[in-house]
Amino acid sequence: MKIWSDNFKDTLWVRYFSLTKIPMIFYTRPSVLELNENRCIIKIPFKRKNQNHLGSMYFGVLAVGADLAGGIMAMKIIRKSKKKVSLLFKDIKGDFISRVEADAYFICEDGDNISEATLQTIKTKERVNIPVTINVKTSLAPESEILAIFVLTLSLKDKS
Repeated sequence: MKIWSDNFKDTLWVRYFSLTKIPMIFYTRPSVLELNENRCIIKIPFKRKNQNHLGSMYFGVLAVGADLAGGIMAMKIIRKSKKKVSLLFKDIKGDFISRVEADAYFICEDGDNISEATLQTIKTKERVNIPVTINVKTSLAPESEILAIFVLTLSLKDKS
């Protein structure tokens, strides 16, 4: 019998990692709803501490969610490769389409591209930069609208 789901374990890992390495992420209280080599879904609750002065989600919190959705997927793929690959985001572009006034779901489905880039940097030992797209919604229903789109440049380098 499975006592803890993979999502619960992933959430605990993210919160431990953020508490010890990047406390700002911990402050937003993210939860992992899905994490595999193809897709990552992170939820950040709509709480007072995550809001701006107008009562919508603060753009800094939205940036944290986008960073996390793309970053932990890349970390999972790198861990699976069993190589020492460093990762960071070089830049970020955000399109804010509508105010986020509920729990935010950050959806990244660029796992195939991240896997390819990881293999490429391992093979060539050169830095590889790729765009990673994260969509922000307030519902996981297929018909729900995208409220923000982030494109982050993921930079990978084999250090082994």
